[in-house]
Amino acid sequence: MRGKWFAIAVFVLLMATPVFAHHSLEAQYDPNHPITLNGTLTKVDWSNPHVHFLVDVSDAGNNGTWDVELGSPNAQLRSGWKLDTFKPGDRVVVSVYKARDGSHIGFARKIAKAAK
Repeated sequence: MRGKWFAIAVFVLLMATPVFAHHSLEAQYDPNHPITLNGTLTKVDWSNPHVHFLVDVSDAGNNGTWDVELGSPNAQLRSGWKLDTFKPGDRVVVSVYKARDGSHIGFARKIAKAAK
């Protein structure tokens, strides 16, 4: 009987593990200081739990490669995106909430293809 309860306890703990892994937007990003990045997409990653873009940026003060996080792949598809809406080589303008630790990571507020 103790083995049955132990198995149930382990099962419940394993099922709760993904909940512990989720992070708050405001814990990692600063929504009070959005910035705009202009650059070229170098990579588009549609894997769970979030879509990520790598953007080469040459703006003053923001030079370098930025990892831009978006919502989940399913959320992007439901909002009308397709897998090829953005692709490497596209020039983009991205408004992001910058990472609190100062690294080149941001959460996308708005993204658009740059005018040619």
